[in-house]
Amino acid sequence: MSGEANRRRLVIAGTGIAGLTAGIYAARANNDPLVLEGDEPGGQLTLTTDVENYPGFPEGIGGPDLINNMKAQAKRFGAEVRNGVVETVEAGDPIQIELTNGETLFADAFIAASGASARTLGIPGEDELMGYGVSTCATCDGAFFRGEDMLVIGGGDAAMEEANFLTKFADTVYIAHRRENFRAEDYWVDRIMEKVDEGDVELLRNTEATEIHGTQADGVDHVSLVRHPDGHPTEKLDAGRSEDVERFELDVGAVFLAIGHTPNTSYLEATGVELDEAGYVQTEGGTGGGQTRTGVDGIFGAGDVVDYHYQQAVTAAGMGCKAALDADEYLESIEPVGEAGVETAQTDD
Repeated sequence: MSGEANRRRLVIAGTGIAGLTAGIYAARANNDPLVLEGDEPGGQLTLTTDVENYPGFPEGIGGPDLINNMKAQAKRFGAEVRNGVVETVEAGDPIQIELTNGETLFADAFIAASGASARTLGIPGEDELMGYGVSTCATCDGAFFRGEDMLVIGGGDAAMEEANFLTKFADTVYIAHRRENFRAEDYWVDRIMEKVDEGDVELLRNTEATEIHGTQADGVDHVSLVRHPDGHPTEKLDAGRSEDVERFELDVGAVFLAIGHTPNTSYLEATGVELDEAGYVQTEGGTGGGQTRTGVDGIFGAGDVVDYHYQQAVTAAGMGCKAALDADEYLESIEPVGEAGVETAQTDD
């Protein structure tokens, strides 16, 4: 294909809530968006069997169903949705986008909406039971396990916040952390210690999970854990020092992984777009227009590539909408596609 044939007015990376919302709004604005579906089609929401807090669905809706509906809606308005994993992005006029399959795209504007991947433990039972009692989002799934004992794994702010939230529903919330001391801010540790005193939370220090047991039909049954007084018990086991490692089982109805997320933004590293230490995109923010702009002309950020705090479907949708509107304003301010020929840009390289 020639460069002109591979040039688009707007390319959107990601088919999660943010990317698809951006696709809907961009298509309705006649910006001919190409929405690229990466390695995790639909994003984190496809790991949730039921979504009950997304507005407009009083009986709830399945995560994959919501994604498929939004994809169909974007296509109905003229968005093209196809597979494509972004490898690198090069800022310029036009923006150059390299895909892992060797294809090169050119765009007048680009929206990064490729989400963030929840970190997992890599233990037996985790993948099989993801969405069936294993979750990476207490706000999304906690209410499904009302009255159950629940296990939160992690020791940072996210783990403390998730555990605090789950006390609304759980009989007892257990927090397993591989070290003695938590990494969370004092504010969160103090709140959790209050919950411990009230009998709502039990701390499992120097403890790690080694296997999650259950079935997709019946959910999580129990978890195998190990504990060592010096912490990092699995390291002790791997080093052959099993004599002081305690093994035990914990009956819980749900396991929540709160060990962080990794934003899928490595492809932006050479663009000049500002990323924080964790890799989240830094956008203009504020209260006026242009909130999703980055410091690089024509590149915008939306959803979990930007938001490390809320990480909700409805907030991702709002950011996707903003990014499409910001991109539309930008596109109206530059030359229409075709006037600044891509061949000239290639000759200058």
